[in-house]
Amino acid sequence: MLTECKDRRAVLWRTAAGQRGFFTAAQALEAGYSYQAQRYHAQRGNWLVIDRAVYRFREFSDLPDEGDEQLVRWTLWSKGQAVVSHATALAVHDLGTANPSRIHLTVPRGFRRTSDVVTLHRAELADTDIEDRAGYRVTVPSRAIAECAADDEDQDVIDSAVAEALDRGIATRRRLLHAAQSLGARAELGVERALRALL
Repeated sequence: MLTECKDRRAVLWRTAAGQRGFFTAAQALEAGYSYQAQRYHAQRGNWLVIDRAVYRFREFSDLPDEGDEQLVRWTLWSKGQAVVSHATALAVHDLGTANPSRIHLTVPRGFRRTSDVVTLHRAELADTDIEDRAGYRVTVPSRAIAECAADDEDQDVIDSAVAEALDRGIATRRRLLHAAQSLGARAELGVERALRALL
C-alpha cells in the first residue's frame, strides 16, 4: 500500500513538475487519487487549493517565484485551452514597455468560463502562432505585437516592442507585417507606424 501511494505521488509529481507544481483534479485522478483522497490532501495542507479543481504541491510554494507561475495557473484553469497573448505575451517575451494590469488569454470561440482577473480574447490560433513554455503556451512575438496593435494598445508600446523584436532578431519585418495583416486594418496601421518610426 505504501509503495502504491509513493508511485501515485511520483506520477503526479512528474506531471506537476512540468507545470511549476500546479496540477488539476483531473490530472490527480489520472495519477490514481480519488476525489476523496484529493480532499484529504487539500485539508491536510499537502496540496494548496489554488482554484476550483486546481492544486499545487506545497513544496513548490517555497521556491523563488519566477514571475510566470500565474500563467501556468490560468492555463490549468482553462483546461489547457488558453494561450497567453496580447500585452501579457509582450511581457513574457520581455518586449517593449507593456505592463498589463490583467492577464490576457486567447481562448477558442466556444470557451465558456469567465473570471474577473483575466481578459479573454476569442480566436483560433495556428500552431505557428504559438510557442511552448514550462506549463503554458504563449503567442510568438510577431503575433503578440500584432494583437496589441489590433487591440489599440498605446503606440509607444507597439513602437518599443517592434524595435526590440527586430533588434534581438526574434521577428522580421515580413513576419510582423504578415501577422498584422491577418488581424486587420488597425493592426496593420499600428505595426506600419512602428516600422516607419525606425527609419
